[in-house]
Amino acid sequence: MALLPPLALSLTTPWLAPATGLAVLAVGMFALWLHQKRTGNAAIVDAGWAAGLGVLAVGYAFTMDGLLLRRVLVGGMVGLWSLRLASLLYFGRIRGRPEEGRYVRLREIWGERQEVRLLQFFLGQALLAVLLSLAFLPAMLDTRALGLLDGAALLLFVLALGGESLADRQLDRFKADPANKGRVMDRGLWSWSRHPNYFFEWLLWIAFVLPGLTAPWGLLSLLAPAAMLFFVLKVTGIPPSEAQALRSRGDAYRDYQQRVSPFFPLPPRKELVS
Repeated sequence: MALLPPLALSLTTPWLAPATGLAVLAVGMFALWLHQKRTGNAAIVDAGWAAGLGVLAVGYAFTMDGLLLRRVLVGGMVGLWSLRLASLLYFGRIRGRPEEGRYVRLREIWGERQEVRLLQFFLGQALLAVLLSLAFLPAMLDTRALGLLDGAALLLFVLALGGESLADRQLDRFKADPANKGRVMDRGLWSWSRHPNYFFEWLLWIAFVLPGLTAPWGLLSLLAPAAMLFFVLKVTGIPPSEAQALRSRGDAYRDYQQRVSPFFPLPPRKELVS
């Protein structure tokens, strides 16, 4: 019975924020869809999705009734992650660059209906962002004093954001060297995991939900990192990225696949097992 009052509260005012956020993100994604029609680069949706989650988290921090320090903690963590990722994607990998291979492939698959399907995809990303952002609500509504989980979340956030930033810097330096054109990045963190950026991204989502884990309905927030893990491993993360890498690098990437863990960092195998 102790869970009923928070549920009753969450069905009134707090749910107005996600509903408003969905409307705002839908308008924003529609604008980005119009932008990609002009530029021919649909990868802008990735930067928009990252920015949208930050907007939602900061909005929740301003409008919810939980402990102010916890709202600032969660809103700040998500906001900083969002700002870094959206900026990296847009300025480093989208603006002035050719369209990423996986979106080129989608255009080929969708053919004449590509613009309609892309609009559906863009709006679907707005909905996905709002659904994932619901994982922030338990922490944003929790009025209890800060505790160990809040401290653990901050430490994990610093570790994961640092790891993701390092992985991105290593990859950008590798790509910037003309001598590495056509080669496989298998150095630094990329020698322990084929996708260290995705791994640390997943750890960040665990950090985002830790502060609200023991709040009413807090355990449901674990669905967010679980969903992110599923999407990374099975849908929008590793499968299309590796398919594109195999098309562009062939046997060199197949050898890399045999030597290095796909996701969780593990010591690389020095020799292939026959």
